Amino acid sequence: MEKQQILIVDDEEISRVVLREIFQDEEEKYDILEAANGQEAITQIQNNKDIALILLDVVMPVMDGFKVLEYMNEQDLIKKIPVILITSEAVENSEYEAYSLGVADVIHKPFYSHIVKKRSSNLIALYQSQQNMQRRLKQQKEEILEQQRKINENNECIIEVLGSTVEARSAETGEHTRRIKCFTRIMLKYLMKYFPKYGLTPEQVNQIAMASALHDVGKIGIPDAILLKPARLTPEEFEIMKTHTTIGCDILEKAYRDKDSDFYRYCYEICRHHHERWDGNGYPDHLVGDEIPISAQVVAIADVYDALVSPRVYKSVYANNIAYDMIMNGECGQFSPDVLECFRLSKEDFFNIVEVIKMFDFV
Repeated sequence: MEKQQILIVDDEEISRVVLREIFQDEEEKYDILEAANGQEAITQIQNNKDIALILLDVVMPVMDGFKVLEYMNEQDLIKKIPVILITSEAVENSEYEAYSLGVADVIHKPFYSHIVKKRSSNLIALYQSQQNMQRRLKQQKEEILEQQRKINENNECIIEVLGSTVEARSAETGEHTRRIKCFTRIMLKYLMKYFPKYGLTPEQVNQIAMASALHDVGKIGIPDAILLKPARLTPEEFEIMKTHTTIGCDILEKAYRDKDSDFYRYCYEICRHHHERWDGNGYPDHLVGDEIPISAQVVAIADVYDALVSPRVYKSVYANNIAYDMIMNGECGQFSPDVLECFRLSKEDFFNIVEVIKMFDFV
């Protein structure tokens, strides 16, 4: 392992010799570098990547010590390499300017060797401890992010399996869940871009899109005679079908431990409220306007659109543009103006997804 360096910068050779002598018994730990002016100091800094400390004079020819400090600030080095400014009391305001530029300490000439050595060793230890801590924190953050990535992958896999299981039981296409996630993600990205008032972040977009796969999980609790009926439901049967929203929430409450997490909240909101409508004519709670969580508002349009353009036993497939017009014109219930605008912006994306799916015979 290469030794670290201590850089001594002073135009007076006698000062460099004295400072070098101070660290003579440290030669097993450090190589001593020298520079006679600021320009030489910058060259040394550029050519040596293991400098542990810089002892820097202020008044020097060619380039003074303050210019060196400015360079170190520009290169984001001042927080990584401690600098002790070697100055004279005769230089007015030098200390104030030095500290404003980020020096760790100031020592006045003439200096005492034991003071210089002690302050130097303390600063080297402090800065290296801080850097080691920052490296550990960075490593821990990376490990946490990796763990979270794996958890998200596992959650997504489980959610997709559960969502597909529900669809298989209800005789719907197994691609319904994936399309809902895709449609939801597209609209959320427009919502994040054009409607900052909702405060959506990329992480929230990912979580809401993932949670959308569980919008119909409550259908597990609907009787086969209703869920699999090859015809339109009677009003009484439809009332039972509507309970899939609350049944799904019951399932989530029993299955999910971390009820304080954002992801659980999105799952619950979407599961319960994806059939609510802006004017209060939805179900199960007849929420009005912004009482409906934005996650459920977005999934609501995605779900309605996919239902319109997909085959069902009780209806034929609507063309993309007809399904779009039906939603925009309020034929499928009233939706948020903001979310409708995102749906309008997403129009071509939605059409393309449906056409690609048809091309590969997924439906």
